[in-house]
Amino acid sequence: MVDTPSHVHQNEDELFYVLEGEHVFEVGGEEFRLGPGGFAFGPRGIPHAQRRVVPGQGRLLILTVPGGFDGFFRDLVAADTEGTLGPEAYRTASAKFGITWL
Repeated sequence: MVDTPSHVHQNEDELFYVLEGEHVFEVGGEEFRLGPGGFAFGPRGIPHAQRRVVPGQGRLLILTVPGGFDGFFRDLVAADTEGTLGPEAYRTASAKFGITWL
């Protein structure tokens, strides 16, 4: 899992469930430090971000509602396979799936 900078989803709510490690979540300007078993909710339209306390350590289970957001990651994998993964691929996928990076 890569740390995720602050962003807003137009279409999805996200639920983050901590499987391993310690993570810091920022949701709507509030910060939460959570360990295994903890969860944070990132509602659509509200800025949120997450980072691992110890870089490279930790795992999350992330649920999005409604479904379909997996297409964002599929688009990025396709760009990587084609050798075009970079800022433009992220901009295109973000626009397609209603993500605004802050």
